[in-house]
Amino acid sequence: MFEGQKEGEQYSETSLQKILQQSLLKAKIRKPVTLHWLRHSYATHLLESGTDLRFIQKLLGHKNSKTTEIYTHVTEKSLQKIKSPFDDL
Repeated sequence: MFEGQKEGEQYSETSLQKILQQSLLKAKIRKPVTLHWLRHSYATHLLESGTDLRFIQKLLGHKNSKTTEIYTHVTEKSLQKIKSPFDDL
């Protein structure tokens, strides 16, 4: 998603944490936020918008889809969108 100081390399986790903390200060957000929490949120929003779980798995860099499933939380909004096959009878 972001390149590090050298072209083609990723940002270090420490650098990303500093960027996150600076952003939270600028936005005057006082609630606790972590990089890990942002990954969960990102995956959940992708899933809710209809992105296939396999694509989310690839984006997050997971080898096993079970790992990705941990990151994707089912929300009440998503559950309400499910149409029962019995509705078509």
